[in-house]
Amino acid sequence: VLRVPWCRDTDMEGYLGTTQPVTPNDTLMDLGEARLLDGAALANHTRALQEHQQYVIGLFLSCLYTIFLFPIGFVGNILILVVNISFREKMTIPDLYFINLAAADLILVADSLIEVFNLDEQYYDITVLCTFMSLFLQINMYSSIFFLTWMSFDRYVALARAMRASLFRTKQHARLSCGLIWLASASATLVPFTAVHLQHTKEACFCFADVREVQWLEVTLGFLVPLAIIGLCYSLIARVLVGAHRHRGLRPRRQKALRMIFAVVLVFFICWLPENVFICVHLLQRPQPGASSCKQSFRHAYPLTGHIVNLAAFSNSCLNPLIYSFLGETFRDKLRLYIEQKTNMSALNRFCHAALKSVMPDSTEPSDVKFSSAV
Repeated sequence: VLRVPWCRDTDMEGYLGTTQPVTPNDTLMDLGEARLLDGAALANHTRALQEHQQYVIGLFLSCLYTIFLFPIGFVGNILILVVNISFREKMTIPDLYFINLAAADLILVADSLIEVFNLDEQYYDITVLCTFMSLFLQINMYSSIFFLTWMSFDRYVALARAMRASLFRTKQHARLSCGLIWLASASATLVPFTAVHLQHTKEACFCFADVREVQWLEVTLGFLVPLAIIGLCYSLIARVLVGAHRHRGLRPRRQKALRMIFAVVLVFFICWLPENVFICVHLLQRPQPGASSCKQSFRHAYPLTGHIVNLAAFSNSCLNPLIYSFLGETFRDKLRLYIEQKTNMSALNRFCHAALKSVMPDSTEPSDVKFSSAV
């Protein structure tokens, strides 16, 4: 009798080379998993392609800003400082405001290079760097906007209240006003920073620029209120100039002032409106309850849009020298005199003088007051 060794069914199946039958449900599950993997890979590829396209667009815009606008803002604000300081004995009250505005714009323009090439918004992931940049930007942003607003009010007082303006429009009061504006700019930044920093000390991804209360303050105090004051002042100035035109005719110099007024309000509105609309849209959205605090920043959600609005805001500090000084007659006179004093060679002197005359022709009407503001 032959003895056959006992074995289990599983051993026999392995011995005979048989396998478990494949059901249709298993096949469908495998196909579904494959499709999910392919869909996830396609989505990741599409997201990476979009991020690359946004990076290229942001880099292109940054290069345009660096090549065209940055030199205008940097060199223009330096010229305002150097030329006005060189003629400090002839410095007027508006010139003192111009110098402080140029200093604020110069610091903001110089700091813009760091922000301009922050294409991936990675700087805001570092708490110390984000806090430092936010403080630095906000102080100079507030000072630039506050000086712009105060100069608008000063222009209205000088034109519409000329008799009463002489009582308090002195250099001592102007210096005091400049000091108070810098103090208000620092207070508008440091006081909220101290308050919110005490509440978010334990957060690893805390950034001063992402606090909603600070953003609301930036929109109201840094845009809406100054825009309302600037618009009111220049509307009153325009009414004064139009009234002068009806009674005794509007002189060419006053026509230039009207064009400058329009340019001031228009450039301020165009440059700062996108940034504040972008912040307001973010503030009106409810934060996701389950989202990480590191990813709730609108800078991460819309990096290209945030980059574009930052460039537009920085452009205001670059265009301010053109609007306030290079379109004014007095600064052109000072600039010509400064070049004449600094150029020793007569040929170079004539060349620079001819170039300035071709770009900025002399006014056919003499200024009312030499080296006074032309705004």
